[in-house]
This record gives sequence, structure tokens and C-alpha cells, in this order.
Amino acid sequence: MNYIKHLNEVFKIFQKDSRLNASHISLYMALFQFWNYANFKNPFFFARAEIMAMAKLGASKTYYRCLKNLHDWQYIQYFPSHNPYKGSRVKMYLFDPTKKQVGNHRETSRPLAVAPILNTIKHNKNINKPTELKEVLEFFSSKGWPVQEAKKYYEYNENKGWNIPVESVINDWQALARQWMLKTISPNTTTVQLPTKTTLKNYEHPL
Repeated sequence: MNYIKHLNEVFKIFQKDSRLNASHISLYMALFQFWNYANFKNPFFFARAEIMAMAKLGASKTYYRCLKNLHDWQYIQYFPSHNPYKGSRVKMYLFDPTKKQVGNHRETSRPLAVAPILNTIKHNKNINKPTELKEVLEFFSSKGWPVQEAKKYYEYNENKGWNIPVESVINDWQALARQWMLKTISPNTTTVQLPTKTTLKNYEHPL
């Protein structure tokens, strides 16, 4: 998924869609950021409180209205959750001029039928999750890791619903965190390896 082409295209559509207001766009961009945290997995889990905070939406009524609108107008596909321990899910439609367009963004577009949620129980399992972000921050701090890395780890797994492959021997979030640390650059490393010249991009030029 080319997120630059995606954003360029979706903003063109935003500009032409008179139904949208600032709250719709703010909510969409918050969902996009959490999609980014989930490595563009489709669909992905999210928590209402975190999305509202990122989108700067103070009223639940506004949040649900905009969420329903984005679903009905085929910008996203929303899968509500009735489990208090598991967040809702959303599917982000791809907007890329080089690919087939999924949604139909006419003024009279019909509400989108919700597709059945796939059963992934036989492929994944839930591990014991932290009760709050503070636990993760304290654990990472005790290991000498920065706060930002702890937040990244927490948000990534929160969006996944703390699911891991069923064949994994890991059963708790601390073990998963240690695995995360092993796969990440050492916290004591002071230099970061830069891309080669052939892969560097000049972001000063318009996309």
C-alpha cells in the first residue's frame, strides 16, 4: 500500500465531497494514523477513547455520527464490538489512482452493507495484556528503554487486540515486550544507520 498516493488521492476526494466537515476529516486522519501503527493491516482494532483524543473530538455523539457517515459514504468499513475487553475494528478502503477504486463517493451513495467478520480464533490467541499504559512505561523504563518505544509497543499491540500466532509459546505481554526489544535497535546505540543514497528521498519537492 502506497500511503503517499493514498493520502494524495483521498484529499482530492475530500475537497470535492461537500458532505464532509472538519470533524469527519479529523476522525479519518486519526483512524489513518492508527492504521499506520497497525502496519496497514486491514481491518485493525482501535479504542474509541484513543481515536477521539487523537481526532480532538470531545463529544461521543459527534464521534459516532462522523464514524457512521464515513462508513455510509464508503471511506471506511466499521465493525463495532460488543465486547468491553476488545476494541472495535475498521477497514480502511484503498485510494490509489493506479488501483481499482473501491468506494462510490457520489452525493447519493447508499449505505455500505457490513461484511461478515472473519473468524480468526483458530489462527490467533489473546495473551495477558497490561491493564494500562503505565505498566508498559514502567517495564520499559526498568529495561533502560525510552518512553516513546514503550508507547509504540503498547499502541501497536492494542490495535492488534493483543493477538499473536496460536503456535507461539508467549503467553504474557512482558515476554512479548522482551521479544519486541530483541527485534529493535539497542537502546544504548547512539548512532542510527541511514539509508543508502539510492534510497534517500527528497521530501522538499511536491509529491
